[in-house]
Amino acid sequence: MTSFPLPVTKGFPSMLAAGPDDALWLTLNQADAIARVGLDGRVTVHPLPTEAAGPVGITRGGDGALWFVEIVAGQIGRITPDGRIDEFPLPDRAARPHAIVADPAGGCWFTEWGANRIGHIDPDGHITGHDLPTPASEPHGLTVTPDATVWAALEIGAVAHLTPSQH
Repeated sequence: MTSFPLPVTKGFPSMLAAGPDDALWLTLNQADAIARVGLDGRVTVHPLPTEAAGPVGITRGGDGALWFVEIVAGQIGRITPDGRIDEFPLPDRAARPHAIVADPAGGCWFTEWGANRIGHIDPDGHITGHDLPTPASEPHGLTVTPDATVWAALEIGAVAHLTPSQH
C-alpha cells in the first residue's frame, strides 16, 4: 500500500473518482478545493471560486470532465482535466447536494439531501428537480443503471427509484 500525502491541512478528503487523464480526482471538503493525484504521486490542488463551498461527491462525466457537488454552497461544479472550473447554483441553495453520478445521456444526477429531492443537470448546466414522495427521506448515495433508472439510498432505511423520461 502506498499513501500520497495531500498538501492541504485539514482538507478532509471526501470522495474520489478516476479521471480521463489517468489520475484520481477528489474533493477536499474543508479546503474548498478539488485535488488531482497523478499515479506518480504528484498532487495538484484546484481552489474553488466559491468560499465555503464544501465539495463532497464527485464523478467522471460523459464529457470527460469531473462533476462535483458543493454541499454548503448549494451548487454543482465541473472541472476539466486542465483545471477550468464552472459552478452552477441550484435553484434551492439550501438543498445540500451530497452525491453525484453521471448518466448515459451526458448529464449527471445528484441527491439534494436537505430538500428531499433528486436533481439532474444536463451538459449545458440546466437543472431540474424531482421531489421524493416520502417526506424527510434524506437521499444520500445514488447510482444509475444501464437502463437509465436512478436509484437513491434514503436515510430512512429505504431505497427509491426514478425512471426518467428523456434528458
